[in-house]
Amino acid sequence: MVMTAQLKESIRDSKSARWFVLITVSFLMLTGYFFTDIMSPLQGMLRDQMGWSNSFYGTFAGSYSVLNVFCLMLIFGGIILDKAGIRFTGTFFVGVMIFGAFLNYYAMTDTFNNGGLGYEFLNSFLTDYKPSLKMAMIGYALFGVGVEIAGITVSRIIVKWFKGKEMALAMGLEMACARGGMLIAFTASPFMTGADKVISRPLAFGVILLIIGLLAFFVHNMMDKKLDAEVAADETVESSEDEFKISDVFLLFKNPGFLLIAFLCVLFYSAIFPFTKFAPDLMVQKYGFAEEFSGWIVGLLPIGTMVLTPVFGAFMDKKGKSASIMMLGSLLLIFSHVIFAYLPSNTAFAFVAMVVLGFAFSFVPAAMWPSVPKIIPESRLGSAYAMIFMIQNVGLMLFPMLLGYVLDQSNQGLAEGASLDYTSSMTLMVGCGIAALVVAFFLRVVDKKKGYGLDLPNIQK
Repeated sequence: MVMTAQLKESIRDSKSARWFVLITVSFLMLTGYFFTDIMSPLQGMLRDQMGWSNSFYGTFAGSYSVLNVFCLMLIFGGIILDKAGIRFTGTFFVGVMIFGAFLNYYAMTDTFNNGGLGYEFLNSFLTDYKPSLKMAMIGYALFGVGVEIAGITVSRIIVKWFKGKEMALAMGLEMACARGGMLIAFTASPFMTGADKVISRPLAFGVILLIIGLLAFFVHNMMDKKLDAEVAADETVESSEDEFKISDVFLLFKNPGFLLIAFLCVLFYSAIFPFTKFAPDLMVQKYGFAEEFSGWIVGLLPIGTMVLTPVFGAFMDKKGKSASIMMLGSLLLIFSHVIFAYLPSNTAFAFVAMVVLGFAFSFVPAAMWPSVPKIIPESRLGSAYAMIFMIQNVGLMLFPMLLGYVLDQSNQGLAEGASLDYTSSMTLMVGCGIAALVVAFFLRVVDKKKGYGLDLPNIQK
């Protein structure tokens, strides 16, 4: 009875407290996702003002993941998270995110491009690449490290505060808030440049927003410190988890459920996020939308996920069916990209495809991320999420570069003023979707065999 009373007094058992924590970290991710996509609606301006080709733009977009992949930064970040804890890891890597975003902003300023600090050095090598591109890539790579590890940390925070409660709903709401950042970027970024089309303006706003997000995370830190103190004071509660050891990272690769979720993640997100980097330009080139409003069409994607992801999360908390829903989401992904790749350039098709993609983008993440704690012990969750994010980043690095290259190659010899043909590029996205569906099918089979309980409800009775 004493143990029960003490547990009821824990701050995370207060609905208002845990939902307030969710608000703070969700806002942080909103600021991160805003900056992640802030350049996407500006692709045409980058071609016209900065002289970036489609391949260069794809290389910039892929630079987001370079350090995460080649320097294994996400693996180190996951180990730091499991060893040093949430507060230190989150604060440090949000700082890295802000610094990288500032360098990305600096690359777009007249100060830098008129010979400012670092310009001559960056102009002294790889001269085919403009100094603005190289500085932006450095900044975006650092930002990618910060925002990805911040995302891992936030996932770990939600598990800590919501496990056995409304975890899928909480993750769905956090993702919805983050997608809100995407929506703001797609719809507002072109207008933030002003009548004189100054690319650096929306980036400056993004840096300021990230700093506010860091302040919100400090509020979380105070509440998390109080929770840790309560848990430490409750001597009657013994942890059922073994202490994390670095060697535990290798155990992840012996877990078939983990491997399948990781492969599903890289395939599914490679057909979403690289697509969104080029989607505003696709709306201009294929469907004839004005550049200023192309982001609004792409904005249907985050709008749909903002509404639907929490709904599906709440459903899975109560009813389960996560493995089945991941298959359905992968099927919808294929259907959407087939429309973009092969159907005529009717604006109605663009709306339908984006709405369907919004359903897919709601189904799979809402089912996938809450499934990880069912497969991996809590002491290894930080490293597990980090490993999944790192594998995902391989796709986020390679596919934008590949899309940009294919777009340039398939449009060689195009007459001046003619619209770009995106068919070959979108065929790559269809292939990603088909592969994701196959992996989701095998995940469902393995779940039945191993008894992970992916199709079971999340809320403990």
